[in-house]
Amino acid sequence: MLEHLRRRSKAVGHAPGTATYIGVERDTPVTLQMITYDVGSVDSVNPKHLRECSCYDKGPGVTWINIDGLHDAAVVNEAADVFKLHPLVVEDIVHTGQRPKMEDLGESIFVIIKMLSFNEKTRKVEDEQVSFILGRHYLLTFQEHANGDVFGEVRKRIMNRKGRVCSMGADYLLYALMDAVVDNYFIVLERMGEEIEDIEEMLLSAPKPAHLEALHDLRREALFLRKYIFPLREVVAKLEKGGNELIADSTIFYLRDLYDHTIQVMDTVETFRDMLSGMVELYLSNISLKMNEIMKVLTMFSSFFIPLTFIAGLYGMNFKFMPELEWEYGYYAVLTLMASVGGGMLLMFRRKGWIGKRSK
Repeated sequence: MLEHLRRRSKAVGHAPGTATYIGVERDTPVTLQMITYDVGSVDSVNPKHLRECSCYDKGPGVTWINIDGLHDAAVVNEAADVFKLHPLVVEDIVHTGQRPKMEDLGESIFVIIKMLSFNEKTRKVEDEQVSFILGRHYLLTFQEHANGDVFGEVRKRIMNRKGRVCSMGADYLLYALMDAVVDNYFIVLERMGEEIEDIEEMLLSAPKPAHLEALHDLRREALFLRKYIFPLREVVAKLEKGGNELIADSTIFYLRDLYDHTIQVMDTVETFRDMLSGMVELYLSNISLKMNEIMKVLTMFSSFFIPLTFIAGLYGMNFKFMPELEWEYGYYAVLTLMASVGGGMLLMFRRKGWIGKRSK
């Protein structure tokens, strides 16, 4: 989150609408894919230049143009010319720290959401900005980098001409892609839930400072998810309300289902936040309980030796006229007294349950 703020500072002072890429620097080439389909046919090509996609809005079927990579300024400027994009829209596309949002541009609809993934190596949640521009017969998608996405199943259904996507319009394609992103949220949350369960078990058995650090990392990720998931509800709600001829009534029904999925994701994130807060309190309670056990043992040792120290100190005084000093059996009597006092204290500690029983 802080990294996004540091990268965003690069754009300070630029004129509004300046297409300055703000994101992770990459050296991978930008890849293009254009899929044109209808009920009876499908055509997929990988053009080298966006100029080859100039017929994207001619119809009669649906054209999906996907651009993987935003770090190449030449490609971004070419996209702005070919697709006739407003400079502020281009600026939002290349500024990859955007909040999820939806804007009605009249002849098109502009949507930004976050695609999340769980990195198994770093065990961290990673995000990627995905931008959509929906037109009457086309859908443009801009992805931050070319390291893969969650749209594979949608592509497979289109190429195999299966499912509703081939018989519906571009608005349904937008729904299908957003639904794939939200469904992937559940996978990310499932992996995050497994991490939380593992740490919870370790906290109950043997809490360590490293566990507290892991808890703080998970809480930070929960805030990170909340930042990108909660605005998504507003985006889907605006699409679901309709009012734009680009969104057909038949698609609104599916958008309502997507809205329900978004609410479920939000509830799960809130549940995780509550669990993590409770686990932090559990860690602190266990540490406090462990400290109390240590103090209890030290206190018992101190209590045990205080009367013995008193007796030893009493007869260690160098007064000349102490009756027991010249008594033949005085030494043994004092040892017997000290042993009796110590034994009595041990018996009292045991009866009170302070020793001999493990505290629960």
